[in-house]
Amino acid sequence: MDLVINGGRLITGERADVLVDDGRIVAVGVFPAVAAHEVIDADGLVIAPGLVDSHQHVAQAPLRGIGADMTLADYLATVLGRLLPAYGPDDAHHATLLGAAEALNAGITTVLDFCNVTRTPEHTDAVLAAYETAGIRAVVGHNNPADVADVRRVAGLRGRVTGALAINGPGFGDWADTVREIRLGRELGMLVTLHAGGGPGGPLRRLHDEDLLGPHLHLVHVNGLTGEEAKLLAGTGTGVTVTPLVEATMGHGVSAYSTFAGAGGRAGLGVDVVVDAPADLFEPLRDTLRSHRLATGVMHPAGGVLSAATVDSAAAIGLGDRIGTIAPGRRADLILLDGLGHLPDGPGLAGAVVTTVGPGDVRTVIVDGRIVKRDGELVGLDLRRLRRTGRRR
Repeated sequence: MDLVINGGRLITGERADVLVDDGRIVAVGVFPAVAAHEVIDADGLVIAPGLVDSHQHVAQAPLRGIGADMTLADYLATVLGRLLPAYGPDDAHHATLLGAAEALNAGITTVLDFCNVTRTPEHTDAVLAAYETAGIRAVVGHNNPADVADVRRVAGLRGRVTGALAINGPGFGDWADTVREIRLGRELGMLVTLHAGGGPGGPLRRLHDEDLLGPHLHLVHVNGLTGEEAKLLAGTGTGVTVTPLVEATMGHGVSAYSTFAGAGGRAGLGVDVVVDAPADLFEPLRDTLRSHRLATGVMHPAGGVLSAATVDSAAAIGLGDRIGTIAPGRRADLILLDGLGHLPDGPGLAGAVVTTVGPGDVRTVIVDGRIVKRDGELVGLDLRRLRRTGRRR
């Protein structure tokens, strides 16, 4: 056995040990002494699935905080129009490495990177090398569909880092290009991710009518989503991610989480951009809980929202059969959380995580069975140095 997490409490409230071998969870329960290469004493800690950020523009990490008052138009002109095009491959590498380190530090073990800096194969290589170094699980959304050869190369990735196709979509380009790019992704067996809005003037009905919806497609934001559109998305198994902090801060509109949930859909949760949002999922979880209770007038259990940042995010980006829950056969992407040792055993633990926990409570992070944060410190990544490098660049 490679790793045993001993004596912690699962997010569901019961005490258990978790046995990990070859990057996979092999057993969950209470076991007498088990021989292992490494044993983690989790007494007083909560064992939770690693958080899954199903939409972030990771290479914007060095730009954190520059856009507190940016509108979407400001962001498009300044960040996408001027700053990111100035990145060389080396800049893309260091920026992605910083973003991955920030994510791991906050308990995010998987990120879907809508990667705006894959302009050349050299940029793509730099991004992939950063993820290899960081040790995070990543779905790299290639944002240059015109370079079909490079897209095909990313489509062939297997293992902890996999590929997706990140397209601009009809809101920022031609409809014919959108159709062609979605079909390219289908042909290559890739998830296709794009930003989209709901309601009148949005593309959702047309995507449905042209048979382009389905689990191969991942839509981000969908602010203005109608109940009818929500049923179309849920009924076709189309992935949906909301990013409530950025959507509210930039004025995109009210989060579509509750409308989608009302149609039986289960939206994932994303950070989106750190120019005006924190690099973690804890505050988006709290915002989603507050907004959902206000929108529905129902005191929904706080712990029920946690799935938006774990199993539902994983499903939205095509990894629902690999990560997001603590069960035998799943990849061992796990976090150990401090600060709740005084609470009694029981299902209230999940609600306490949603309402009170922050990045500072993330003690240990495990990705694919490998410890990448131990006792509150990243392993093999110097976050302070990465931040200094980002500042210089």
